[in-house]
Amino acid sequence: MSDDTIRLVTIGRMVRRRWRLLVLLALVGALAGYGTSLLFPPRYTTSASVLLPGAWEERELLTQTEIATSSVVADRAAAKLGWAGVDGRELRDRVSARAADGNIIDISGTAETPERAQQLSDQVARQFVSFATEIVGDNTDPEAAAQLEALRQTVKQTSRRITELAGAADPGRTVESVQARTDLEKLRTTLQEAITKLDQADPAANKAGMVVMGPAPRPAGEAPPTRTQLAAGGALLFLLLGFIGLLTAARLNRRPRTEPEIAAALGSAVLGSVDVPEERPQDRGPRTRIRRLLGIDVRWDMPAPHSSDETARQLRYRRVCARVRDRLPAPRRLLVVVPDGDGTARRAAEQLVAAAGSDPLLRVAEVSLSEPVVPDREHESGVLAVVSAGRWTAGELAGVTEACADARHKVVGIVVAGTVRVRAARSAGRPRDAAGPPLAVGADAGGGTR
Repeated sequence: MSDDTIRLVTIGRMVRRRWRLLVLLALVGALAGYGTSLLFPPRYTTSASVLLPGAWEERELLTQTEIATSSVVADRAAAKLGWAGVDGRELRDRVSARAADGNIIDISGTAETPERAQQLSDQVARQFVSFATEIVGDNTDPEAAAQLEALRQTVKQTSRRITELAGAADPGRTVESVQARTDLEKLRTTLQEAITKLDQADPAANKAGMVVMGPAPRPAGEAPPTRTQLAAGGALLFLLLGFIGLLTAARLNRRPRTEPEIAAALGSAVLGSVDVPEERPQDRGPRTRIRRLLGIDVRWDMPAPHSSDETARQLRYRRVCARVRDRLPAPRRLLVVVPDGDGTARRAAEQLVAAAGSDPLLRVAEVSLSEPVVPDREHESGVLAVVSAGRWTAGELAGVTEACADARHKVVGIVVAGTVRVRAARSAGRPRDAAGPPLAVGADAGGGTR
């Protein structure tokens, strides 16, 4: 696979060729996620709300959330709950708090059962209100509180005196008396409003008024990640890893697949490509059957075999033979070199020899690419290399060229072998191109293009 941008057609081809493997990986990932969920008990989460009356700044609300999750509140809640083996430190890990709109602190608790989650949230909320009230009481200045209480008493006395003066005044007989009573009432109203605002501005009074807004609702479902979410996440993760693995393996595969790449590796020109019928490998054991079942017995990054009939395939062989004849100044004998283990190339070489005719102008020799050794030159005047695309590395093909040079052979051409799906032969008679007998390498026949 080249370094070109990965396109959707590449992904589509991968899914078509490797869908069984990808499905298997997804199933394995789902089982792994399900097994992971068994290692962790289910969790349930619920929240209790605490109302903070009055005016609060944002930083003050953040301070209250820290107090709600403090170790003191957690220790007190653990002591009240009395759960075996659960202390304040563990409860602190299960509790969270956040400031919501409207001066509300939401305290969330997580436990193994819905009942315990509800009890935990309620108890932490109550202990938070109690502890916050204690903090307010401890931080209150006694002198300032005494002065504020004295001011309240003075205002009450003044209000009573105003009432007495209003009653002693002439009850509405003159304009001056009515005006005096009205002014006294306004003064008393002003004093009462001032005391009300002073009480509302008292932070101790506000903070002492925290209330829990009812019990926490019992959770109806597990807290994420649930068992289903873990199984789905495992399947998705393994599927993604499968895609990445297949793409990485294809990118790292530098085996020549195109005719120009093969020609550059062997140092000669490609005379054409021929096809042999696609055939499945013989059943050689459980490993082969598993590979065939998963669909990994063929490469996914190679083009799918196209359909062809016998007439078209024979025409390709005859044209290749004609091109070989055109490259030789006179009829000569050639050595057909085939990589050892390349079944497609070997069958193509046999078909090529058959298409060359009855004269023994072509001789097939299989060469091991691990230690390439080409037979010494006898009556041959060159080498015709037959290889299949995408199977051998550039270094292995270059080794064949070096082995040919050591044996005093020259690579006169390359034939690329591929596979096709066999299609039923035509019933309307033979085409004009296939009317004559097969061309031999040294025969007088014109070549054509593929």
